Amino acid sequence: MRTRTTVMLGVLAAMIVPGILGGTAAATPPVELSSDYVTDDAGVLSSSELAAANARLDELAAGDNGDLYVVLVDEFTNPSGSTQWADETAVSNGLGADQYLIAVAVEAGQYSISADEAGPLGDGEIDHVLQAMEDGLKASDWDGAIIAAADAFPGQPGAAGGGLGGILWILIPLACVIVAIVFIVRAVRGRKKRREGTRSVPNPNDPYASVSDDDLATQAGGALVEADDAITSSRQEVGFAIAQYGEDSTATFTEAVDAAAQKVSEAFALKQKIDDEVPDTDQQRRAWHIQIIELCDEADDLLDDNVEAFEQLRALEAEAPEALQRLKTRRAAAATTLAAAPAALEKLSQTYDAAALAPVTENVAQAQQRLSLADTEIADADALIAEDNRGEAAFAIRTAEEAVAQSEQLTAAVANHGTHLASLEEQAQALITDLEADIAAASALPQAAAQLAPVIARTRSNIDTARTQLQGAGRNPQQILDGLDAANTHIDEIVGSARDAAAQQQRTQRALEQRLIQAQAQISAANDFIMTRRGAIGAQARTRLAEANAAYAEAISLQASDPTQATERASRAYNLANQALSAANSEVSSFNAGGWGGGGWSSSGWGSTNRSSGSGLGGDILGGILGGLFSGGGGGSSGWSSSSSRRRSSRSSSRASSFGSSRRSSSRSRSSSRGRSSRGRRF
Repeated sequence: MRTRTTVMLGVLAAMIVPGILGGTAAATPPVELSSDYVTDDAGVLSSSELAAANARLDELAAGDNGDLYVVLVDEFTNPSGSTQWADETAVSNGLGADQYLIAVAVEAGQYSISADEAGPLGDGEIDHVLQAMEDGLKASDWDGAIIAAADAFPGQPGAAGGGLGGILWILIPLACVIVAIVFIVRAVRGRKKRREGTRSVPNPNDPYASVSDDDLATQAGGALVEADDAITSSRQEVGFAIAQYGEDSTATFTEAVDAAAQKVSEAFALKQKIDDEVPDTDQQRRAWHIQIIELCDEADDLLDDNVEAFEQLRALEAEAPEALQRLKTRRAAAATTLAAAPAALEKLSQTYDAAALAPVTENVAQAQQRLSLADTEIADADALIAEDNRGEAAFAIRTAEEAVAQSEQLTAAVANHGTHLASLEEQAQALITDLEADIAAASALPQAAAQLAPVIARTRSNIDTARTQLQGAGRNPQQILDGLDAANTHIDEIVGSARDAAAQQQRTQRALEQRLIQAQAQISAANDFIMTRRGAIGAQARTRLAEANAAYAEAISLQASDPTQATERASRAYNLANQALSAANSEVSSFNAGGWGGGGWSSSGWGSTNRSSGSGLGGDILGGILGGLFSGGGGGSSGWSSSSSRRRSSRSSSRASSFGSSRRSSSRSRSSSRGRSSRGRRF
């Protein structure tokens, strides 16, 4: 099982810095290795650093765990994926089963290890070697990273289990005796340990044995975010492809996305179990976090398996001029719709309070940012088509399509929210009518004069307050409806038994219909908010939204057979969607407070520059467009235009040169013809 380790700062730097500087990194196909262990085609090592690195790898070669070769280049091209590039370099240079190759793209922020499947190192040991390099690579300490990789090989000083040397034959029998003693002690103390919640000795074959519970929780949260973004992006890609190429051509990928989405849904359900109010043991939480990571990896694999076919579909670049013209028409229509949105929002603000409008308050500004990004990409595409560079033009068109789509969604959400608020007011009026009937029924009961008088008076007061609020400016329909719901629940406990069965059934059905409408509207609002700002949204909000959808689906399925239970599930769906919206809004506020360049959302790892409000880049990141358009495509080289490296010297748009990465920390190459097992990462 692979672990996920996404270093967002390194990814962002690799995306943004080359664009800002306007420089062009040297594109490097697989190379011929030098006669030494280190090949520095990037020119980042001094002569003394190169000598020190080669000397350390000479020492490593004297051992029994294989040779290590390292090649440093600016970036990977032809192929552009780190794993494929490393494998092809290893094969073309004739490396054997016990010879490992680490390839580092210093400008692109990627590195990968190519290992023969018959080699002496196991999966965990290979991952350990890669992990050992990370700090050095992030610090641009290239020779230090190489030496750290050598030190991480089994049997090396500083490596796990290293330094035993010639006394290993003495320690093995001693270890057997110790293990026997441990088993005896554990047999005696096992019951006590279980009561105290102590975990058993970690399985050395378990890739998570050395990972702490806190780190597992972090990895699981990151895996959920990546997988959810991958599903969202993949569904959008399928939608665009169906519209352009038809359902028959995209059926295979559609099935893969659906299957992957089911895996992610299971993972979100586990996250909800961890987060709910039911106490769990440490062992349960740990097992569930591991299962979440595994489910997300399985979903990623399902998408990976179909990348090649999808890339071929999206590689049909001949229609780029026509697609660009259609996009310009769509962009103009989006601008026209957006022009009316400020007045609509202003009109709503004259009727409703700020809390009621919170989900859409920033939508107009955000929609304009997305259109600004689209304009940049459209101009890029025009220039590229003029240069007959249709591959990169298609990439720019696709980015602009996503930006326009998000602008349309943000604008539509304003009108939809106004409709939703009006619907809440209608529901409040209907509930007032029900409460009036309840008061009449309660007043007719024999005990009305004594025991029921306070309840009747309180219900009357709630009705009067709600009516006044519904007529006033600056109102909040949801708060009014919630107050009426509470009053309804209280009086129902008293007069419910007095109603006949038919009247009670009608009332239950009416309450269910109202709750379903509320839940659906709140889920829609949360979904719109998260999808158009997913660059700042973490696992918590996404988990609540996934559970809200599940509860809503359950309510629909129970609607006919068990209206009471269906109402409870609909209420849960509404509450979870509300929690998702609240959590998402909080995370976006933190993101905006610090700026996308730094001090922003703490989990994203953004740097420390200020946002340029006119560039559209802030909306690019916040909307999850930067580096995420094609994350549904799978591994490190996925995305329909991964063969093209978008490092333009004259028209840089400050974006990743390799969109479409799901950023899995360990991604196996699927090319069985090479007979090698690669793992690629970013730093």
